[in-house]
Amino acid sequence: MFELPRLENWVREQRSRRGWSQEELARRSGLSRAGISAIETGRLVPSAAAALALATAFDCCVEDLFRLPRPATQSAIWAWPPNHEPCRYWHAFVGERTLLYPVEATPLGVIPQDGIYREGDSREQGRADPSDTLVIACCDPAVGLLAAELARSTGVRLIALPRSSRAALVLLGQGLIHVAGVHLARVGDPGENATVVRDQLGAGYRLLHVARWEEGVTFKPCLHFATIREAVHANLRWIGREPGSGARQCLDELFGGRQLPLCLASDHRSVAEAVRSGWADVGVCLRLVSEEAGLDFLGVREEPYDLCFPDRWKSDHRIRALIDVVRSSSYRRTLGELPGYESSETGELQRVL
Repeated sequence: MFELPRLENWVREQRSRRGWSQEELARRSGLSRAGISAIETGRLVPSAAAALALATAFDCCVEDLFRLPRPATQSAIWAWPPNHEPCRYWHAFVGERTLLYPVEATPLGVIPQDGIYREGDSREQGRADPSDTLVIACCDPAVGLLAAELARSTGVRLIALPRSSRAALVLLGQGLIHVAGVHLARVGDPGENATVVRDQLGAGYRLLHVARWEEGVTFKPCLHFATIREAVHANLRWIGREPGSGARQCLDELFGGRQLPLCLASDHRSVAEAVRSGWADVGVCLRLVSEEAGLDFLGVREEPYDLCFPDRWKSDHRIRALIDVVRSSSYRRTLGELPGYESSETGELQRVL
């Protein structure tokens, strides 16, 4: 005889998220209320039939309810070194490693840290499970909608790191994140996101389509531009973007070899804020953030925005949750109502060969 390992289970969390009582779950699953209580508290290891009945009641996979504890084969390591101490960090299980991420500003606002690193010692604080944390690097200003829907419907926590498309692909290729947001397709070549991924990382990846969004020139209403040509040839202060970003690619095409702006913004909202605050007169960003900042906007192009992940991780419960949420009617409807976002093809998958 040998002792069965204690299962990690999320039955109580799944039940509470739906607002069900134990009696309601018992009715839906065909199990007894006493059995439900024993499973939730870990006093009873469910049979295969009971686990399948619970998964059916919740309309999820058995692996979303029960998992064996992950063996602690190695200590957590830094995704990249912290630049100061003490350092707050998040943690996530990526590939076969638990990685620590120094806390930084994100489009999701302040996310509670999982611990604090000080003088060579890591002190865990949060209760977030690294196995239920999904790390994405992207520049989507609407990524908060995705994070909220993931947390609400699946219990997966999203950490969104603000990065340009190419910088995100570098992190993905190094195995430091789960997903990279990409928008690098040029006008007339809507499939170029796949080409860029193949050229930079090789085959073996998938693209999950999120939206087609409108990128263009943002400026103060007092400038009264009627065309892109007027804006480009006016003697004004432009705010630029870093190489590797889709906005920088758009700027390169607009300027056609002319000298590019020296001052750079880190993301779309930073461009709009620089113009709104008077640090610059004109810049390239998405229509969404331009309207949020109360600025005028002239569209330059529509771009496909995709989420890239390794094909080998397609069975990871967090990737499955991501796909399910992006394909959900509630997320697609909310996304499609944003200025400059088009969601008719949201949720389509493409293999990078």
